[in-house]
Amino acid sequence: MHLIFATSMVPDGTPKSGYEIANAAVLDALTRAGCRMSVMGFAWKGREERKIADGTVVLGELEPRTEAASGLTKLGWLARAMMRGMTFSSAKMLRASPGDVRRALEGFGRVDGVIFNSVQFAGAFRQVFADLPCIYVAHNVEHFSALQSADAARGLVGRFMFRREARLLKALEADLCAQARFVYTLSEDDRRLLGVDDDRRSAVLPLVAHAPAVSGPGERQTTHDAALIGTWSWAPNRIGLDWFLEEVVPHLPEGFRIAVAGDAPADLAQRHGRVTFVGRVPDAVEFVRSGMVVPLISRAGTGVQLKTIETFELGLPSVATQSALRGISHKPENCIVADDPRAFAEALVRAAKKPVDLDGRAFHMAQRKALDTAILHGLDQAGFNRRDKAA
Repeated sequence: MHLIFATSMVPDGTPKSGYEIANAAVLDALTRAGCRMSVMGFAWKGREERKIADGTVVLGELEPRTEAASGLTKLGWLARAMMRGMTFSSAKMLRASPGDVRRALEGFGRVDGVIFNSVQFAGAFRQVFADLPCIYVAHNVEHFSALQSADAARGLVGRFMFRREARLLKALEADLCAQARFVYTLSEDDRRLLGVDDDRRSAVLPLVAHAPAVSGPGERQTTHDAALIGTWSWAPNRIGLDWFLEEVVPHLPEGFRIAVAGDAPADLAQRHGRVTFVGRVPDAVEFVRSGMVVPLISRAGTGVQLKTIETFELGLPSVATQSALRGISHKPENCIVADDPRAFAEALVRAAKKPVDLDGRAFHMAQRKALDTAILHGLDQAGFNRRDKAA
């Protein structure tokens, strides 16, 4: 069974964002299921030390982060989106033409089907694959996240753009779900929001991130009371960060050491002097292990929070909102749940005073087993015959 994994960003051997980690987990599970996988998409512009796997076609380089692109580039994306009546995120994909994509597809030889990985690539090029049966991997309910971002936007232009994205994304997601022989989501709620909550139509993929760490109390070198990392340019993540900084941090005692990693606007450091913003870090795992406790602060979005899965695999103590636990079937004992800002702050203080690390291997193994089961179920329902059973 030869399947094409059609994605915005191709794996390059160094998964850093949650999206890339999820892609690696899904591709590995499909390979374990006996599928021959080929990949098509764009390479991350400017990233060094790429390791593009055999069977991957790179259609060009792309800077996926809107905030990192030049003003002229953003205007070009916006113009293409308006002219083509497509989403801003799909307009970025038009660095390649449908003809380029078609020639790349023909170069793979015989293909049995396509897996559309999220909406961005499919929104630009799905007509090229119209003759192939498809599976859709919904990382999020994108239109719902766009609506949440519109509500949180602080300017008229931002609200207009997010509402436009939401309207177009809702139609695109409905189209993809209707076309697909099967839909994979990353949380149970997303099946309902997409209207595919039928076991014959969809399944939830419990993801894995890194190999679990094994450590006990006192075995980590900690330099912060709380350490959190994320892609803060993504609007749903920024909503959670703003909530944490503006509503939780004021309830924390003076001297409580908080470090935030990941790209963040400079004005945040100016407005929140009690928090240390360290920018991008060379090793995300070592950074979160440097905190006594990990705050899991999601307040918006859909899909699953990869930072939650990573934290649980590493066995680290955490305080989480209910939103941060979406898509998680088992909560470790060293995770405290709190949605009220004061309660969240109090839980952080308690956890930081006596951090309790767990062995994350049981969580990792349970997630991987459930992931393989869901992948096999979807392939069977889609009529894609496999060579082997999952390992």
